[in-house]
Amino acid sequence: MGHELRQVVRLGTPILIAEALHMSASFVDTIMAGRYSSADLAAVAVGSSMLFPVLILMMGIIMATTPTVSQLFGAKKLSAIGPFVQQSLWLGAILSCLAVGLLYALDPLFDWLDIRDPIKGIGLSYLHAAALSLPAVAIMQSLRSFSEGLGITKPMMYFSLLGLVINIPLNYIFIYGKLGLPEMGGEGCGWATTISMWASVVGMAIYVYAKPAYHQCAMFTQLHWPQFAVQRNILKVGLPIGFSIFIESTMFAIIALLLAPLGADIVAAHQLVLNFASMCFMLPLSVGMALTIRVGHGIGGNLPQQVKRSVVVGYGLAVGLATLTCLMMLALPGALAAVYTADPLVADIAVSLFIFAALFQFSDALQIAANGALRGFKDTAKPLVLIFISYWLIGLPLGYVLAMTDWLYPAMDAAGFWIGIIFGLSVAAVLLSARLLRVLLKPLPQLN
Repeated sequence: MGHELRQVVRLGTPILIAEALHMSASFVDTIMAGRYSSADLAAVAVGSSMLFPVLILMMGIIMATTPTVSQLFGAKKLSAIGPFVQQSLWLGAILSCLAVGLLYALDPLFDWLDIRDPIKGIGLSYLHAAALSLPAVAIMQSLRSFSEGLGITKPMMYFSLLGLVINIPLNYIFIYGKLGLPEMGGEGCGWATTISMWASVVGMAIYVYAKPAYHQCAMFTQLHWPQFAVQRNILKVGLPIGFSIFIESTMFAIIALLLAPLGADIVAAHQLVLNFASMCFMLPLSVGMALTIRVGHGIGGNLPQQVKRSVVVGYGLAVGLATLTCLMMLALPGALAAVYTADPLVADIAVSLFIFAALFQFSDALQIAANGALRGFKDTAKPLVLIFISYWLIGLPLGYVLAMTDWLYPAMDAAGFWIGIIFGLSVAAVLLSARLLRVLLKPLPQLN
């Protein structure tokens, strides 16, 4: 168990740092646009809300590359990895072109939502600039999955840091019009995002090409043109991953919209607690992604005991991390709220919500660990159904009833939605864990 724990931590730590750097880049965009003007901050927020669902769906699909590479690596079928990754890259190119076209066609949506100038004009300019980063994101996700499938997780950390280091000065230059450039405001955030993303992916591509560890996979020996049968298999595994992430993220977005009529103080308190919970979520997320890799290696090598050890260690580590974040929220809610706001009313509401956020740390950690392990099996379709049931048929409706109606209890406002989230995540943890147990009791799948 000790060896397996070291392997999961070795894989998961760079993933955690990379995810933290990604979140830092979004935080920098928000802060710098907000300091320029409130209209630019609102425009960037609106544009990001339209970019994000398309982005995560595309990335989720391409994430299906990781378990296949992991399984092939575990089976020592190294020469099959390179041609498969090339198909992932082709698919990413196709999906990203479609995504850019979709985002450039969203102008009527601004009118339908009655978003007017100056927010409309700035938001569209930001969206059009940031959309050009999507091909780079697709390439990066394919290369990341290639690298992580081989058990090499540090490169993404390096190039996420590179992107952040480039993004910060570019934001300053483009937003405020330095070095002879015109002031772009919120649009400048979009260009900074795109340029920094392309710089990161160029760096990652050079790194992969230069390192011998990747050459053993026949990545650069021959160009393979698109093979739609292979890409269809990637979509079969990847579409449920993309929609699973989409379902979870849209649940929180819808809750924020439903809370809007209750007042700015409640919305602000909800958002700050959610932001901190999202940062805590990166801990079990890194464990889940490491589990995908280790389970894939075990399946490829036909090592059922290693697979089971990986799952046990992953669950234990996820629960241990959840205990830490839970205790932090219970012990320091006031201090955490003070980091985000100086408004005493918002802080008081946030303190009450941190109790609920603390409670869902365990179910959240367990469901992401189970989901990560299931992805290592390339078992994604049925987990998507279970996630849909847990979030959209149980968590969100229950939260709405408790928060906005008196049907079961006097309307609880934001606390009602957080109780709904706890129930939804708990159901997801139970259902996904039961699914994982069922899969573990079967013989390991054989590679095609």
